[in-house]
This record gives sequence, structure tokens and C-alpha cells, in this order.
Amino acid sequence: MKKIGFLYVKGALPAFEDFGHLPTHIVGSNGTVNGFKMHKELDGLIIPGGSIVESQSVGRDIEREIHKMNAEGKFIFGMCSGFQLLANQTDIGRKSPCPVEKKGMGILDVSFSPMVGTDRVKAKIVDDSFLTKNLTGTLVSGFHCHTYGNITGDAKTVLKSLVKRTDYQNNPREITSGVTNDEGNAVGIMLHGALDENPMLRTNMLDFIGADDKDQTEIKDANEVLLKQIKAEMGIETGIKVINSKQEPAHGTKMIMMASTGSDSGKTFLTTGIIGALRKRGMRVAAIKVGPDIRDIVPSLYLNKEKMENFSSIKIGDLGWMDLDHVIKAVNSNNYDLVIVEGVMSIFTGLLNEKVPFSSAEIALAANLPVIMVSPCNKGGIETAAIDLTAHAEMMEKLGINTVGLILNKVYDSKIAGEAEKHIKSRINPEYFATIPKVKLKERGNMPEVEIKLEDFCLNAIKTVENYLDLDEIVKLAATPNFSGYTDFNALLKSFN
Repeated sequence: MKKIGFLYVKGALPAFEDFGHLPTHIVGSNGTVNGFKMHKELDGLIIPGGSIVESQSVGRDIEREIHKMNAEGKFIFGMCSGFQLLANQTDIGRKSPCPVEKKGMGILDVSFSPMVGTDRVKAKIVDDSFLTKNLTGTLVSGFHCHTYGNITGDAKTVLKSLVKRTDYQNNPREITSGVTNDEGNAVGIMLHGALDENPMLRTNMLDFIGADDKDQTEIKDANEVLLKQIKAEMGIETGIKVINSKQEPAHGTKMIMMASTGSDSGKTFLTTGIIGALRKRGMRVAAIKVGPDIRDIVPSLYLNKEKMENFSSIKIGDLGWMDLDHVIKAVNSNNYDLVIVEGVMSIFTGLLNEKVPFSSAEIALAANLPVIMVSPCNKGGIETAAIDLTAHAEMMEKLGINTVGLILNKVYDSKIAGEAEKHIKSRINPEYFATIPKVKLKERGNMPEVEIKLEDFCLNAIKTVENYLDLDEIVKLAATPNFSGYTDFNALLKSFN
């Protein structure tokens, strides 16, 4: 049978998309397949996205094998971070005053630098390669999910994305999103979902390796086995096996929102930890994001091996992917046990925008989502965090938003936190209250916004949640969503005066 390898190393996202259901064999960190060197066993190699470059998880053994496959003219397909691995270098110095460069393999003569992209896009095929043969001028679809998306260099461009927004600003234009080497057998693209949403690309890949009908049947069957193997483990090389619950999820998925008093609160960290801890218990769980910045839920997808779906981003204004009412229908049809909706910035950010909805508050109220509020103590201190929590919860009650839990995060003094808890409970009577101490994380490598080493971030998140949160209580706080339409908050706020 034809064998298509799939690089399975720390930081990779093997279930982020289906890759056309083409991968048949896992390639681990030693670069072998069935005990043999992969260049002798494989007809081609798919390198998924993730944080492969940041994690530095590809050693010399794998690099040597990839170079040999390239020299033999076998196909090599790099997606996002996999593309960056094949490039010359990537400057991961976003929010750094100077470049922070990670070397690639130099198979594709381009380099990467910071440019955030998180939207669904159309892309135009502009030249031939093994992937795009005879498709020049064709439009294809997919989505971007990257922090380092600016591509410069001399490699032949094969794909250009028609983007509307990058680096959080509206800036419609055409950008390079895929290149090939001179021989056309190595291709890197930034368009996630390309093989799933555009069958002609998948067909070209199969044609390149000479796969007949029998081969394609065998590839399909082998892919099903591979997916079961991948999904049996949380993350990659974590040693955490997934327990599959025998109990069918109840009809109607329950949801809860994780919101905050501002940015850098720890929403993503806690959401990831809850998702991971519940998945360990055998629950089928998912995280979705208010607004377009889907990078925040990547760590959760890394742990629970769920795909990035069209409903993974709730639309606010003209930003994001899917309207809330359709999101609710979609998650119900997927039969999750629990869905956590991660808010954006403060729960009130965007509330006064003329576009409706444009805030997490509007989403929570429209779907009748119970909300857990998080306030960080690392900026203004524990006292300020406590007052922020109280003020937010009181305003949310006036607006009709159901605040079910309060969390003081990044606590540095338990005695002061105890006094803060007394103050909060004298004003608010939450169903659930928790304090979480400040977790020591490396400055770089633990922020989806900058650079993330997925395995470190995720394992720290699970450990923290299991130590300091009551997961059973959090699950009980969730509720079945019910879309009731959006509220005119401007009129409602005026009525308070």
C-alpha cells in the first residue's frame, strides 16, 4: 500500500484538521516508521501545524530523513508551523524589541516574521507544484491561525490568500500563503483545512504518489486506525491516556462562559486546564472563542484532539466566523458533554460599540450562558482584583447576566486573599468561589499571543486546575444554552440613570 507519513512530535497539532484523511503512518521523534528509516518506507510526508518550531521538537534524525525524502523527490507537505520548519528561519520575536530567530531546514527558500492572522479566507492558486498542478487561477478555501505569517524570500509562490484583516486591523490585500521548491515536490502553506475543504488538492496529492482505487481504500482504512491511535493520548508524549466514557452525553450540550475583568487574566490557561482535566475523566469537551482570535483555544485542541470547527469562533460585529444561534445548533449536533466559551478581553469590552453583538456580555446574555468571572492579581494587586470582580458581578446582575462563579487568579498572598474573599462575599453571593496562586511560568513559551510551547503550557494548566478548582462544581454550573436574541445595552444602561 501507499504510505503517507504524519509527523507526530511535541508541539504538533495532529487533529487540528483531517488532512483529507490521508495520513497512514505516524513518524515519531526518531524518524522511523515500523522500525525502518522513514525515507525508505514512505511515499510522502505531512507535517502538521502547532508549535513545532517553538518547541524545537524536531531533532537531527528527523531532519536527516526529511532531507533524504526531498532528495528522492518524494512529496513533503508542511502546514503552518510545518511550513516554518521547512523554511530558512522564523522570527518569533513578536512583542520583543529585537528578532528572536529559530532556524528551519532551508528546504523552502523563505523566512517568516510576525503577522497575526485568524480569519477564514479564500486563496488563489498562482502556480504549479505537486499539490496545485493544473489548478492555476482556482480559488480554494480554508482558515488562517498564525502569529508569524509574514513570508518573504525567493521560493516560487503557489498560493496567495485574500485577507481582510491582519494584526487586528482591517487591511484587505493579497498575501503569499504558500510556496514550493524548484522541483515542486516540497510545498508549505498557511491555509488550514486546505485538504479537507478542497478535494482537488487531495486528488493531486494522491495522483503524485500514483495511488489507484485499491490504494485509496487502503489509505482510508489505515487513516482510521491512525486516528484512533492519535486520539488515545492527550497531547503528545504526555503519558496521559484518554479514558473513553461509556455513558452517552445527555441530550442538549451544556455550556458555560469563562470571562474576565480584562486581558491577561488567565482565561486561556484556566480554560485549557479545565478542558484537559475533564477529558482525562472521559468527558467529551470543547472550547470555543468569542470573536476571531482562535489561537486562544489551540491549547485545548492540542490536549483533547478535537478539530478547529466553523463554530469554534463566535461572530461579534463583522469579526469571527459563525453567528451565535448557529453555533448553539452546531455544538448540540456534535453531542459534547460540555462546551466552554472563552470570552474576549473584559466581558464588557465592546459593549458600547454600535455593532451588536460586539462583547462577551452580549453573547452571554443572548444565549443565557452562566458565567465564571476571573480577575488577575498580578497587575493592580489582590485588593484591586477583588473590587474589579465585585463591580463587574454587580453590573452583570443589573444587566441580567448570570454570574455563577468568581475566581481570584495569580494570588501572591493567601492572607490578603482571605480578606478579599470576605469583602467579595459581603457584596456578592456566588455559587462558586476560588483562589488560584500565581503559577511560575516562563516569560516566553506560555502565551498564545506571543510564543507557546504547547506541552508545557497545557500540562501546567491541568495541574493547576486539578489542584485548585472543583471540577465537579464547575460542571454543575453549566447550563443548556437558549438563544433569545440580542439586547440593546445602550438603552438598558440609560435606564439605570
